[in-house]
Amino acid sequence: MNTIKQIVKESFTIEFLSAVLSGPRTKDGNTKIKIRPVKKRDELVYQCEEHRNNQVYHQNLTAKEIETYIEKQMDNFRQMQVETKKSRYHILVSKKGKVTVQKKSQAATLREVDYSHNRKKRYILEEGIEVPFLQDLGVMTQDGAVVKSKFDKFRQINRFLEFIEDILPKLPSDREVTILDFGCGKSYLTFAMYYYLHELKKYDVRIIGLDLKKDVIRHCNQLAEKYGYHKLKFLEGNIADYTGVEEVDMVVTLHACDTATDFALAKAVGWKAKVILSVPCCQHELNAQMENDVLAPLFSYGLIKERMAALVTDAMRAEYLKREGYETQILEFIDMAHTPKNILIRAVYTGKRGANSETIAACEEMLHIKPTLATLLAQDKDTGK
Repeated sequence: MNTIKQIVKESFTIEFLSAVLSGPRTKDGNTKIKIRPVKKRDELVYQCEEHRNNQVYHQNLTAKEIETYIEKQMDNFRQMQVETKKSRYHILVSKKGKVTVQKKSQAATLREVDYSHNRKKRYILEEGIEVPFLQDLGVMTQDGAVVKSKFDKFRQINRFLEFIEDILPKLPSDREVTILDFGCGKSYLTFAMYYYLHELKKYDVRIIGLDLKKDVIRHCNQLAEKYGYHKLKFLEGNIADYTGVEEVDMVVTLHACDTATDFALAKAVGWKAKVILSVPCCQHELNAQMENDVLAPLFSYGLIKERMAALVTDAMRAEYLKREGYETQILEFIDMAHTPKNILIRAVYTGKRGANSETIAACEEMLHIKPTLATLLAQDKDTGK
């Protein structure tokens, strides 16, 4: 760990901007630590924001204390990112304790460091720092300011990157990572994924975006070529028919309409993709199927039934994924004030089945439903996929 100690000594000075420790080796203790500079009575200290048990704890450490603190904490973390005004470090620690350091020099930044204790939220892609794809997509002006009418989109992109940041330890860092984005549309988030993983995190990543709109696909490929994103490709095609790859590490499906989400999830399960991130949209299928004598009075209100059907659809999807060996969560993607399509299904493959087939069947019978995902997964088993 002498290498880490040396980097900390060189970086934690007046030039220091931020550090993130992530990829915990165990579920006990801290799951992530964010460090930033803070001035306390004119003394420069380092505020450590520790995330554990769904809570956040803070402590301020001096320059001398921070060295010992990080050295101790890195026994439980696989990676650390450190950013100063002149350099950016990506530090990886193997199971055997081997330390690999990637260093990238950057032009000395002139942006002011906010040393206050309570500051406004910082985004992964920050306002004021030019990001070419955001400029071309109309989210950011040429000087790096976020277009006021696009701020919800800017916030959504950053929120999605936070989910990516959380699952980074699940993705291999020693080989090419393959990601499929089904129903990519204008590809705000597809470009954001590539920029974050390849440019900021230095992952060897290949991303394929798939959509039915020929003009959108053509425009996205033009942009990818313009930025030199050689491993970002966009293809015209249908989710259900796609067979272009044999192994996939992560499947993303964002606002794929109605049962298109189910086809994407079934594909992901077939590949045993390590990570699935899905933001469903327009869940109409079960609204036409749901029946229950006891709940009939509630179902008589069209709006209520429609919303219940959407929630049941996503809950059942999560249960099917658990049954297939995925640790699955349903999370709030972004606040309802910004978009009603605010549910994200996050699934990480563990191989441990977490849902009971009999319980799932009882739910289906009670509501008289047969979701598309259930049918697709059953077909895959029958054909031996």
